[in-house]
Amino acid sequence: MSNKAYLKLKISLKRSPKKWLITGVAGFIGSNILRELLDLNQTVVGLDNFSTGHKRNLEEIKKNISVDKWKNFNFIEGDITDFNICKRSTKNIDFTLHQAALGSVPRSIKDPINTNKSNIEGFLNMIYASKESKVKRFLYAASSSTYGDHKALPKKENIIGNPLSPYAVTKRVNEMYADVFGKVYGLNSVGLRYFNVFGPSQDPNGAYAAVVPKWIDAMHKGKAIYINGDGKTSRDFCYIKNVIQANLLASTCKKTISTNQVYNIAVGEKTSLNRLFKLIQKEFLISDSRFKKVTPFYRDFREGDIMHSLADISKARKHFNYQPSYKIAEGIQETVAWYLSTKRKN
Repeated sequence: MSNKAYLKLKISLKRSPKKWLITGVAGFIGSNILRELLDLNQTVVGLDNFSTGHKRNLEEIKKNISVDKWKNFNFIEGDITDFNICKRSTKNIDFTLHQAALGSVPRSIKDPINTNKSNIEGFLNMIYASKESKVKRFLYAASSSTYGDHKALPKKENIIGNPLSPYAVTKRVNEMYADVFGKVYGLNSVGLRYFNVFGPSQDPNGAYAAVVPKWIDAMHKGKAIYINGDGKTSRDFCYIKNVIQANLLASTCKKTISTNQVYNIAVGEKTSLNRLFKLIQKEFLISDSRFKKVTPFYRDFREGDIMHSLADISKARKHFNYQPSYKIAEGIQETVAWYLSTKRKN
């Protein structure tokens, strides 16, 4: 399903390019946004310290884009906890897209100190530097973890519960800082509460890898696939291209009512882990019937996890014409295809 507002925006950006800053540019979400912006002939500054991002994500974009478009990208290697780096990176920027963070609920439970340093101190550095540089809008990656122990579904932006992890605390503090910066300094900001984003370039390795890339990689390599709980746990899985659309629409939306607010970015549909497994398996079965024998292993629920998550996306739809173009099945299809093509090349 195409989004006419987004198609119109892309034409407008090509005609009148802007200058963007992406923090966490070598990460999964940041690198995918970078690819789209360079395709649209935008000028992009990227900031990353490679703590969770990868140089290979940037190298892959360089390999698959024209030389002229790649020249529009300026990379700064540095840490958002260094204010001078943040100040340098925001110079002459129109829109800041703050994607950098130490993600993962389990990681934050194990290491709350560094999670706080990156996600709160780093966030404050970036929003303050953006204010000082007079950026037009500061857009930041918020999180569905902010809903905490609030059980009602679907999740609506104005009703949240108590946080269930240090990560969730940091993401809530980000929203509070953004709200204060709007009231005190007049900074225009938009927070996007991401719900279980997946897609190409997502790292399947490491203890804190997200479920989709982890299962795709395990399926391909014949490794065990583990489901935490009984598999009936559900999430509102959101394909990366929906997230890119949301970032660009929310950054450039001219309605003043749309700024200094937070929005759910998801599909508005819940998918159980059991169904997710079947969707991934289905894509592998296209090329090899032997994948039919693969079955998952069930184990205990993970600390800090919630049972169900589902977003109400009507606010984003109303305020900046967000319309997810990809449902989960289409996103899984593209993600598995990308993964397999990458493995063939390597």
